[in-house]
Amino acid sequence: MARDDQLTHDQLTHDTSAGSDGPAASRGRAAAVASSPWTLRLVLVGLILAALNLRPAVAGLGPLLAEARDALGMSGTVAGLLTSMPALCFALFGGVAPRLARRWGPAAVVLAGMAAITAGLALRPLAGGTVVFLLTSALALAGIAVSNVLMPVIVKRWFPDRVGTMTGLYSMSLALGTAAAAALTVPVAQALGGSWRVGLGLWALLAALAVLPWTGVLLRSRTAREIPRADSRPVTAETVPVPITRSTTAWALGVFFGFQATAAYVTLGWLPQIFRDAGVPAVTAGVLLAVTMGLGVPLSFVLPRIAARLSHQGPIVVVLGLCGLSAYAGLWLAPAGGAWAWALLLGVSNCAFPLVLTMIGMRARSSAGVAKLSAFVQGTGYLLAIPGPLLVGALHDSSGGWHAPLTLLVTLMLAQITVGVFAGRDRCVEDGD
Repeated sequence: MARDDQLTHDQLTHDTSAGSDGPAASRGRAAAVASSPWTLRLVLVGLILAALNLRPAVAGLGPLLAEARDALGMSGTVAGLLTSMPALCFALFGGVAPRLARRWGPAAVVLAGMAAITAGLALRPLAGGTVVFLLTSALALAGIAVSNVLMPVIVKRWFPDRVGTMTGLYSMSLALGTAAAAALTVPVAQALGGSWRVGLGLWALLAALAVLPWTGVLLRSRTAREIPRADSRPVTAETVPVPITRSTTAWALGVFFGFQATAAYVTLGWLPQIFRDAGVPAVTAGVLLAVTMGLGVPLSFVLPRIAARLSHQGPIVVVLGLCGLSAYAGLWLAPAGGAWAWALLLGVSNCAFPLVLTMIGMRARSSAGVAKLSAFVQGTGYLLAIPGPLLVGALHDSSGGWHAPLTLLVTLMLAQITVGVFAGRDRCVEDGD
């Protein structure tokens, strides 16, 4: 049996480069997964539904957090832990995704991830105390974490010639799921009686829907032997493990992911408060946040397709970073007067997320390489992002205003641009650069 951290011969014959979406297409290819048209259709539907479920567990909780805290007797410390749990769980559980995918196949792991999200979201509203609420939240976040890591792998394996297009599709779906959960959780809960438990539990239905196509993918693929499994074929020179930790490209991607995740979490958690402190009504502040998050829906579809056609993604990194810097400057000088402009600019800047997902798919030659790179980048990035929102809140409390936090965000954005330009070079982690 080949070691579990090595590519097998079967994996090599089913892996491919980034495909005709970008310049990586000219690199040495192997044959793509020989899947039937129906399997590909199921994967496409499953990809969209899985992406829709990668954020409602987080975005849907924020609008009802006060009600949940009151009902469960949750302390401020525990509430702070709850807001930090997504990044922590994404970092911890995401790291095991490649190992699980090598053992069981990516389709089986994504199926398990959707089942975990379903169970966690269905059980969380039934919690009678804080401990159970945290544990069921962790279950849902664990399912999100492994699915997060494997989305680029699914694209690389089943759609090797359309990496940019498919990355854009699931990035758009992810943004749509985020915006929908933030905007609809409270109205739906009110329409169904006003219970916060109903509002949170309803998202389990969407997760359950995502279980269906992935069950079909797994059954069809196993029947047709489309999912390679580890076997006893000899290890060749090409099966040397991808040297992720020795790759400067991998580290650059991980740090870039961390900076953009920090900016996104700060935006999600603090932007409405910045506007409200400037005199913007609470309802308008919520709408402004929805505009910021909603702008990612169309841009997340277009941007990866553009990025995949470039040999260097640095120019896109710079443009997105400049939008973020402009928004921070606006929030410093005229937070209320130009609120709509700053919300739109932050929406553009936050599209660094689909950009880095696209680069993950382009910075490795095989689906197994993408799996390892995705786990490394997301694990490193989410760990780096954990203290950001907490530090912004601490700076605000200590300074009594938003100038100190905005200074921090400007510094982080400049660092994001620098490391992102480096990560955007046309390199592969297999090169060990």
